[in-house]
Amino acid sequence: MDKPVYVEVLETIVKNLVNNPDAVKITRSLDELGVLLKIKVHPQDMGLLIGRRGEMIKAIKTIMRAIGIKNYARINIKIEEPEPVSQMKTSTDQIIEELKES
Repeated sequence: MDKPVYVEVLETIVKNLVNNPDAVKITRSLDELGVLLKIKVHPQDMGLLIGRRGEMIKAIKTIMRAIGIKNYARINIKIEEPEPVSQMKTSTDQIIEELKES
């Protein structure tokens, strides 16, 4: 199934903003308020996506609402929060665990 135009536009914008474009995941769901697009990025890219004082994400939402109006859809955007860095395993932690197991 082909992606809707607005998903492709959002994906293009986000992938060109972040340092880890391969980590960008956009999921689309329909709810009572319209179309919900959830963005998940690498934890280090959250600041780039949100921008200073939230200006970048506000601009993205404005663009997506305009596209939604043209396509007769109400588009809402939600950024999925990454797991806290303290809970993420570093490569050093993984190596130590592997050494303990062997």
